[in-house]
Amino acid sequence: MNVLITGAFGNIGKYTISELLKKRHNVTCYELKTGKNEKEAKKLQGKVKTIWGNLVTGENLETAINGQDVVIHLAFIIPPASEKNPKLAHKINVEGTAKVVDVIKAQKNPPRLIFTSTIAVYGDSQHLAPPRKVTDILNPVDNYGNQKIECEKLVMKSGIQWSILRFAAAPSIDWKRVDPIMYEVPLTDRIEFIHPGDIGCALANAVESDEIWGKILLIGGGEKCWMYQAEFMEKALDMLGIGMLPKEAFGKKSYHTDWMDTKESERILRYQKHTYDDFLREQAAVFGKRAFFVKLFRPIVCWYLLFQSPYYRQYICGKICPGVKMKKVGKKVKKSV
Repeated sequence: MNVLITGAFGNIGKYTISELLKKRHNVTCYELKTGKNEKEAKKLQGKVKTIWGNLVTGENLETAINGQDVVIHLAFIIPPASEKNPKLAHKINVEGTAKVVDVIKAQKNPPRLIFTSTIAVYGDSQHLAPPRKVTDILNPVDNYGNQKIECEKLVMKSGIQWSILRFAAAPSIDWKRVDPIMYEVPLTDRIEFIHPGDIGCALANAVESDEIWGKILLIGGGEKCWMYQAEFMEKALDMLGIGMLPKEAFGKKSYHTDWMDTKESERILRYQKHTYDDFLREQAAVFGKRAFFVKLFRPIVCWYLLFQSPYYRQYICGKICPGVKMKKVGKKVKKSV
């Protein structure tokens, strides 16, 4: 089959490309032309077709969609960028999705659309009995979750053949910088992990499935990947040789993570192959010699990580100057009494 992937060179897209190529599909990648994406395209030269474009303007979108059998729509601005720049996020996420749908509808033989969504559409659900189900009430608390819901509604009302896949937490194996979201999730929150490669497998299998169309499916690692944020963070930091950070580094307001009921999606797509421990072993191999230097300079690395946390900075400020709180003003931190 001819398969188009938007946002193809991101964390999930790279695994999806690999799985689709294993199944001998013809893959077209629609991406924004950046130095990083050009490097990824060069690695895949001769294996996939790359079309450079921009969802804000719809540049080359019709060229990319023409002649496709299935479109996998991955291109989306995610947190924290979606929260810092909601207007740009809306242009790419919602208006971009609308452009994809409109171009699909305009085709003589419209391709089917797999729209990728998120656990964030359920909002803060820690007070509810787990796991989350497709039929649960949607209650997003951020731009990202709200925009995903807006897109889901748009897709379902489009008149084209669609399927919506809502993903659990899928961190990147080769992350190179601290993700500020790690401090936002309370250590007591439930979180479900899924290996990005398993998502790639689910998407590749979905392309060939007759059963997914018109359905919303929850995509996660399964019960073996159910944990609490404390375990999630402790194992990740232990892998790096850093050790667990103090609890004061993490927020206390519930975040939009949870366990999910993935029995139906696993029955249809057969994708749950990895555990969180598998992921960490792969991550350790990717870090290689860098892990040695992290261990060598552990105290410095720990302090660096701690002071990336707004919660820990506030905690320290309170210890040093009781009655003084720290609040963010733009990109600066300001003291207030």
